[in-house]
Amino acid sequence: MIGDGMGLTQITAGMYMNGNRLNLEEFTHVGLQKPHSARELITDSAAAATAIASGRKTYNGAISVDEKGEPVTTIMELAKAAGMRTGLVVTSTITHATPAGFYAHQPDRNMEEAIAIDLVAAGVDFFVGGGKKYFDGRTDGRNLIDELWKKGYFVSDFSQSKFEEVKIDPSRKFAFFSAAEKPSKAAGGRDYLPRAAGAAVETLATGAAHGFFLMVEGSQIDWGGHDNDSDYIVSEMIDFDKAIGAVLDFAKKDGQTLVIVTADHETGGYAINPGSTWDTIRAGFTTKEHTASLVPVFAWGPGAKLFAGMYENTAIFGKISRALNLGKMQSGVSK
Repeated sequence: MIGDGMGLTQITAGMYMNGNRLNLEEFTHVGLQKPHSARELITDSAAAATAIASGRKTYNGAISVDEKGEPVTTIMELAKAAGMRTGLVVTSTITHATPAGFYAHQPDRNMEEAIAIDLVAAGVDFFVGGGKKYFDGRTDGRNLIDELWKKGYFVSDFSQSKFEEVKIDPSRKFAFFSAAEKPSKAAGGRDYLPRAAGAAVETLATGAAHGFFLMVEGSQIDWGGHDNDSDYIVSEMIDFDKAIGAVLDFAKKDGQTLVIVTADHETGGYAINPGSTWDTIRAGFTTKEHTASLVPVFAWGPGAKLFAGMYENTAIFGKISRALNLGKMQSGVSK
């Protein structure tokens, strides 16, 4: 689970504005990861997602390709090859940098139409997110939604029903588009993330003889940071924490699920200033861009102890691979 742009202050603000309580407090092991990219001190989401997903540092903007532009194998691809079911739930477009880093291989994060083709080819079992226009409003005239149906998916979208109204058949691949492009804000009425995260773990676990791998992103914490909007950050942080709670509820009942929560980077240089109260955050920001701050890693469940300490973001790939017993890893990755 990735809170995009989620540094310690974003977590702190969400906690204090949520009655001094978050589901994150239930996690048993906490670490810190170094989010810099291969060439720059300050990463973007694409390079950070690539590092987490593949164990390889790369240049900003790269989607699971190395510095030479060659594809690198991702944890989701390894999980699928091992017979695990796979899923993605995000509050951005499903082709945005962070989710794309787990299934696509493109030299530039802005190539969202090409990334959409990669998603269809990847065969992800369950996905929810925005960006429908990259599938059926394309410049090349291809209708990727028709192609998803032909591949056996059940496909629905925001124009047909709300997410919670869709009947999910665990025996079929599932896709739900939450917006034509960017989903709305949590404060604007968007409420599918906790529901979709809970539905994803339940659906993927059904009949999964070899387990499953799911990536959930609270995408818009980052957008609040870019806007220097504390209320936006807080509402998105609380929404993401509700999704964390839904996944933890499943993991506690299941007893075999490892839950990891981290961020790709911090956004905004966000601070809680003197004068703040229990019901009002007096915020400060140093930038409208990303910062180089270390970001936290929380872990709960089997293998959680692997995630304590301080390490490069690339190490997360090796730690997940070890926890899932995915066998021999790529050469050159950080463990």
